[in-house]
Amino acid sequence: MIIGLTGSIASGKSTVSKMLKKKGFPIVDADEIARLVVEPGSPVLQEISRVFGQGILRSDGSLNREKLGEQIFGNVEERQKLNGIIHPAIRQEMLRQKEQLISTGSNTVIMDIPLLFESKLQSFVDKIIVVSVTAEIQKERLIARNVLSEEEADARIRSQLSIEEKELSADAVLFNNGPVEETESQLTEVLSKWNAEP
Repeated sequence: MIIGLTGSIASGKSTVSKMLKKKGFPIVDADEIARLVVEPGSPVLQEISRVFGQGILRSDGSLNREKLGEQIFGNVEERQKLNGIIHPAIRQEMLRQKEQLISTGSNTVIMDIPLLFESKLQSFVDKIIVVSVTAEIQKERLIARNVLSEEEADARIRSQLSIEEKELSADAVLFNNGPVEETESQLTEVLSKWNAEP
């Protein structure tokens, strides 16, 4: 079974990902892969610097995310250009890792994909877990974690699909508003229910 794990910004998806890792599940992490595909010397990074200029590289040849971010910020066309380079590479690597885990005997693989719905990757997985929080808690956590103003936090939250929409498309929703133990027991319950299915 391939389980997609997703949520909204500051919903606690990483916490749930760590719980799954602790339970021994192999995890394909989209964020980690996104960093991997733009490592110095990678074909993806070469293509990005060809399209956006050498200015987005640091002196050591690594990607200067801030510079690139400034360049594409608020420019839909440039952002699409960037996504057109990065996303196919991320998808390819995610599928490669998933296949590798299955071929080495993993029965269940977790695909941790923050923008699962936004990137329309539902077909990559059999079941979807959405980690959800109330809007108030989400904003509080985001402001605390990233040291943002209320306006900045609102803008980041608005840039993603609403958590309500994600919940509607989920096979299971974990409500991460309370203590971590509560979330963990919800997770355990979902997994044992799915394991019992024929």
